[in-house]
Amino acid sequence: MKNQLTSSCDDDDEYELSRMVHCWWRSASKFDECAKLKFDLPNISSLTPRLKVLRELERLALVAPDGLHELRHKLLSYRSGDFWVPIGGISKEEMDIPPTITILLVGFTGSGKSSLVNLMYSVLGRSGLIPFAQTALGSSSDFTTMFLEEHNVLRSTQSGFCVYDSRGFDYAQMGESLEEVSNWMTEGVHHNQPCLRPGDDALTKADTEILTLKSSPKYVKRKVNCAMVVANIAEIYKASKAGDFKPLEAIRELFCCPVLRKSNEDPFLILTHGDLLSTEERIEGRLKICEWLGVSETTGVYDIVCLTEYGYLAEDSDPVTAYALTEAVYRGLLISDRGHFPKKNLWDWAALILSCLMCFFAVFFTFLADICSKLGQRDRMKR
Repeated sequence: MKNQLTSSCDDDDEYELSRMVHCWWRSASKFDECAKLKFDLPNISSLTPRLKVLRELERLALVAPDGLHELRHKLLSYRSGDFWVPIGGISKEEMDIPPTITILLVGFTGSGKSSLVNLMYSVLGRSGLIPFAQTALGSSSDFTTMFLEEHNVLRSTQSGFCVYDSRGFDYAQMGESLEEVSNWMTEGVHHNQPCLRPGDDALTKADTEILTLKSSPKYVKRKVNCAMVVANIAEIYKASKAGDFKPLEAIRELFCCPVLRKSNEDPFLILTHGDLLSTEERIEGRLKICEWLGVSETTGVYDIVCLTEYGYLAEDSDPVTAYALTEAVYRGLLISDRGHFPKKNLWDWAALILSCLMCFFAVFFTFLADICSKLGQRDRMKR
């Protein structure tokens, strides 16, 4: 009997230890103060930024066990427009809803975009081992990093959304990076769309042929409905501690890019590689990044541990990471569906054409008035 009790206690200790591994923030300073808030529920606006982060992480841990299955089921049965809310007496049939919602991942080289896609396959596709763990790294060369890659992470032909993995940007070339993002957001994206840049001139002949074949125009061009900015929190934190604020400045330029703000008012921020930092560094890094970006420490910010090189979760039974990723995708689809516009009818097109004509006549007569004014001044000079 004693042995059974001892074994039971050991099992309980192991279970609690495994939970502590996933709930890494519980070893942070002031966590005890955060734990008391479960019973007190004070005014949230009066909480310090650190307590807000700890409170948000506790929320994820509380909801994760049951919420993961619920959200995963919603995504598995999701169809484009399911989360649209009827407003203004306009029916769903009158809305311009694309057949597939497109989520675009953007970030700098090494930020973890491809690892995040692999994690989506693992969590949403309900598969522990991914046969193609190097989603966008290529096998013998870095060619696949030069293309936009479309992924159906649910592995279903009836999926209502897809995720695009993009080529990483360079901190030293922000002008070209923002221009490329602007083109993706305004003109749309398609699978295997090449992402060539000025520094890619030294391509071999065989590589050029591969680029030509992969950039076939047969792929469907999709409008980007939601953009997620992926950032390497470990790299940014360590650089800032060393006095190098270039990564922070670059992330702020990308995150606050007007074209991203126009797509969704508050772009999502996914922080990866946090497991390379200590608990205190991880929290401080998140707070510093949010402060530089001028955003809330909790809303739309997710700290996610991505897959290992073998295609497994860093902890293969980590429900918090799995739920955080699932919630991020769910919120992205929710915002995308609520951002659709009504279809243009005949009157809309007529109004658009009329406004264009009025602008043309306004410019034309302004030009005539300017010419007449200059001719009149010339005649006065002659007199």
